Amino acid sequence: MISAPPPDGPGRRGLLIDFGGVLTTSVFASFAAFEQTEGLDQLAVARLLRDDPRAAKLLVGLETGGAADAVFENELAVLLGVSPAGLIKRLLGGTRPERAMTDAVRQLRRAGVRTALVSNSWGAASYPEGLLNDLFDAVVISGQVGLRKPDPEIYRLAAEKVALDPAECVFVDDLPTNLSPAARLGMGVIRHITPAATIAELAGIFGIELTVTDLGTAQPR
Repeated sequence: MISAPPPDGPGRRGLLIDFGGVLTTSVFASFAAFEQTEGLDQLAVARLLRDDPRAAKLLVGLETGGAADAVFENELAVLLGVSPAGLIKRLLGGTRPERAMTDAVRQLRRAGVRTALVSNSWGAASYPEGLLNDLFDAVVISGQVGLRKPDPEIYRLAAEKVALDPAECVFVDDLPTNLSPAARLGMGVIRHITPAATIAELAGIFGIELTVTDLGTAQPR
């Protein structure tokens, strides 16, 4: 669903898009699988990251590149009461590529839409380099640029990297809190819930027919 209509002015020529939970299946579903495996309460991970100041600080450090992966894993493991070994990989191990979404981005880029990844990073090994090169004209990963969503500057940076004004861009993310700052910059924004709905919105905005398969269904949030 588009939560901010396009303003009057230049047409949309750029797509900025999130990675985890948009180009992959739901991160929250992966957390749920981790919790079940570890014998944790349901929603234990999300609640800890949201409500515990220590965990929130760790997450900010990881996403902005201020904390090494090992520091995040060791300290978050203590708060969760689990082993730190490979914790990031275990937390995200249930995610899978959302092939319909990657197909759609690839088609949009080939049709002339300028594309940029805008992602809050969870560690240095979270992104398949070959896929990023295939899909994107620019890549903005929080840990590499020292900015994280929802800081408006990360959206401005991504638009600048594809040589567009923010008002010429559409931003797609699965988290509403990340959409609001982009909308205030004049971007069209889409909250990603299902590949089918997001792809239909993108096709309408850019006026490009998108042929994709494996559309799937809504992921738990």
